[in-house]
Amino acid sequence: MSKAQQLVRSVGLFDATMLVMGGIVGSGIFINPYVVAQQVHTAPLILGAWLAGGVIATLGAFIYAELAGRQPSVGGQYAYLRDAIHPLAGFLYGWVLLLVIQTGGMAAVTVTFARYFLVLTHWAVPERVVAVVTLSLLTLINCLGVKFGSRVQSALMILKIGAIAFLVVAGFLYIREPFAVGGTVLDRPLSPGLLSSFGAAMVPVLFAFGGWQTANFVAGEVRDPRKNLARALLLGVAGVIVLYLAVNFVCVRALGPVGLAATRVPATDVMRLAMAQRGATIVTLGITVSTLGFLSQSILTAPRVYFAMAEDGVFFRAVAKVNEKTHVPILAIVLQSVWTIVVALTGRYEQILNYVVSMDFVFFGLTACTLFVFRKRSSLENGASGGFQVPGHPWTTLVFIAASWLVVTNTIYKYPANSLLGFAILLVGMPVYWLWRRKGKVLSQ
Repeated sequence: MSKAQQLVRSVGLFDATMLVMGGIVGSGIFINPYVVAQQVHTAPLILGAWLAGGVIATLGAFIYAELAGRQPSVGGQYAYLRDAIHPLAGFLYGWVLLLVIQTGGMAAVTVTFARYFLVLTHWAVPERVVAVVTLSLLTLINCLGVKFGSRVQSALMILKIGAIAFLVVAGFLYIREPFAVGGTVLDRPLSPGLLSSFGAAMVPVLFAFGGWQTANFVAGEVRDPRKNLARALLLGVAGVIVLYLAVNFVCVRALGPVGLAATRVPATDVMRLAMAQRGATIVTLGITVSTLGFLSQSILTAPRVYFAMAEDGVFFRAVAKVNEKTHVPILAIVLQSVWTIVVALTGRYEQILNYVVSMDFVFFGLTACTLFVFRKRSSLENGASGGFQVPGHPWTTLVFIAASWLVVTNTIYKYPANSLLGFAILLVGMPVYWLWRRKGKVLSQ
């Protein structure tokens, strides 16, 4: 029996949907609206950028929903790249996921949580201590079983939704002199400069919408993944679009485009206008819960990629070991958390985040390309996926691929040094992969 078969399918539709939403919603929605407003300066364009981001995220959810139906394997994106392109492509994704994408993002979110937690509690404790204790507790929770871990994650996601809903309702009810959300669409004539600004505004929007793909990592532990994971992706992304548009509408309505561009803490300013200092405290609590929920989801999902790599013989064999009592890959979970702590304590996470994005969106585009391969194989075998299919394929899929690689191009243009460092880490993974393969062949002889 393979170790993947020792995993327990105990995640239902509701918990899977909460995993999708939890992988997307972090602290960004409380902060990022001002970054978009600095690039485009009218309410329609600000909201239009978030709507466009929601459309692209929906296209991504369509693609991953069909992939989940065609290939409901543990490891998700890793398995799609491995089986459709080459095992090397899957390995390189897992390689940068562990060293850069997942742990870099988690390190930044961990430090954000620690800062807001200390603001909330006024404890005289170093940020690093809070970061280490938090990651350790969440790691322990997720080592107790995927069912328990997913329930904790779902509870945190519900609290996140409650915090965002409270922000939206308070912004509507208690802002006495709101700005008009309508009005002029363009603040200047349509030109390449305006299009460039809108493209720049899309970058933080797409970052904020990223993360839906992580739910596919636990496909091997979702009940009836062909149906439930596809539904969870579509429901989860739709739910996040509603939350994001509502928050941005309230921010524009309360602060106006100019005021929104001028602040760095838009959610806090909205709540301070609505409910004075008590409102600011509530937002701080919301951000604390939101970051904690994101960390919980990350610890639950991504280690399944390293587990799948180890089971394929291209990573440490012990990482593929499944605990007999909890039915989870404990070493894979601990490995990711330890590396996240290392990144957080070294203080290098901010530099890492500059090239996390280029790596993440390279593989978004590549993963979307795998759909063409799986569909071609299915047609040659005179078969069908038997599940969800992307509406408007191939055109909608091509739009998503183009959007993903435009983000990569923009990131390389803006941060060439850090982007090249990210690609260097990617290239180093190639000889590492061949060494693992060679080692596996020697051991099997």
